[in-house]
Amino acid sequence: MSEQVLIERRGAVQWIIINREERRNALNEDVVRTIDRGIKEAVEGGEVKAIVITGAGDKAFCAGADLAKGTKGFAFAVDFSRPKHYIVDLFKRLQECTLPVIARVNGHAMAGGFGLLCACDMAIAADDIRIGTTESKIGVTPMMILPYMLRVLPPRKLQEMCITGEQFSAREAYDWGLLNYLVPRAELDSKLDWLLARITDKSPTAIRLGKQAFNATRDMGLREALEYAQAMVPVMSSTNDAKEGMAAFQEKRAPNFTGT
Repeated sequence: MSEQVLIERRGAVQWIIINREERRNALNEDVVRTIDRGIKEAVEGGEVKAIVITGAGDKAFCAGADLAKGTKGFAFAVDFSRPKHYIVDLFKRLQECTLPVIARVNGHAMAGGFGLLCACDMAIAADDIRIGTTESKIGVTPMMILPYMLRVLPPRKLQEMCITGEQFSAREAYDWGLLNYLVPRAELDSKLDWLLARITDKSPTAIRLGKQAFNATRDMGLREALEYAQAMVPVMSSTNDAKEGMAAFQEKRAPNFTGT
């Protein structure tokens, strides 16, 4: 049996590929925990500068929970002896991840798969994919992924999605601001390479602190956010990467960032 998730290092990028094409890359506990582990390893290894999450094949990015007969879908299988559901563990891992996480949306993103897309930092999609929160069609609502959808989608459009369970086009998702880039399928990987090149040559320290600040201030009021930003400026400017970046600018040379 092939591995359900492939974790591959490609240069400075960690690729996490849901490898269940025959099940439209649906999620189960093993898949979710392996994605979680792949992100953890990338962060702790110290050599990775970005993470790409995608699905195998060209039909689906991720179809959400595996609801096949005899399969425990992650949205409904609850172990009451554990304080947290494993999908919550993954979403918290994504929230705390200090590396940029890019969704390569190679196919349809539905239900929990749509939530996974929303939890990534950036997304590039083929222009023929479709998205949706289809849970209402089977009598439930997308409870687990709602917090992330609320962060990236217009509230009224999200409410329509959750109530109707209908699917929407890639162009609509792009117009709502869900996708950073929308390209013809044949250009998906070249556009991804272009974006990764713009990320991996930057300061890992600046990205790390920047992601922390972005996530922290998003949850704050304006006054609290300004106080936080003021306190972070001297922290940021004291790092080796900040000093190297300033020196390189003044000396008109390319910086040599060390991530410290």
